Amino acid sequence: MRWQTLRLYLVTDQTSAGGRTLADVVAAAVQGGVTCVQLREKQLNTRDFLAQALALKGLLAPHDIPLVINDRIDVALACGAQGVHLGQSDMPVLQARRLLPPEVFIGWSVESLDDVARSAALPVDYLGVSPIFTTPTKTDTLPPWGLEGLRQVRRLSALPLVAIGGIHVGNAREVLSAGADGLAVVSALCAAQDPCLAAIQLRQLIDAV
Repeated sequence: MRWQTLRLYLVTDQTSAGGRTLADVVAAAVQGGVTCVQLREKQLNTRDFLAQALALKGLLAPHDIPLVINDRIDVALACGAQGVHLGQSDMPVLQARRLLPPEVFIGWSVESLDDVARSAALPVDYLGVSPIFTTPTKTDTLPPWGLEGLRQVRRLSALPLVAIGGIHVGNAREVLSAGADGLAVVSALCAAQDPCLAAIQLRQLIDAV
């Protein structure tokens, strides 16, 4: 996995899509410059989650954009996803690595400095620094890192860092300057009236740093 793959990282949220399908939102965001898409739909049953994963995989493949599956190793294997993202309450990284093909990359959410320290001994390909700011889409995490917290993580880890949580065009430049290699966004794209335009604006900020 090239770290540039993580530059503008869309995390899906059907509830933010305003009645539009995920496929419509993702397709528009891809047109605008998204470089990676994570399917995170915790309310879906396994059959529907897999169906959604296969649909997005087909949509993304012609653009050479990787699909990342949140949490569900079984779904990632079934749809042939390029990546998996694991949180602190998901399957342990070592067990996931044994189950996944070697070419499938693993991202891991870190919520404390202890998590960051432990990541050095784990077979992970990037860290999701979560959350940077308070956000309604991530309610089961520790207090926000803030920009100074992100700087601390940058000093402690050589892994690519993907920042997530309350990120939008108004603060994206600050987050990148604090050490993020990529920006993961949910509402800023899924809830945008025009996801394509929103992605274009974010990519312009990212590419200028």
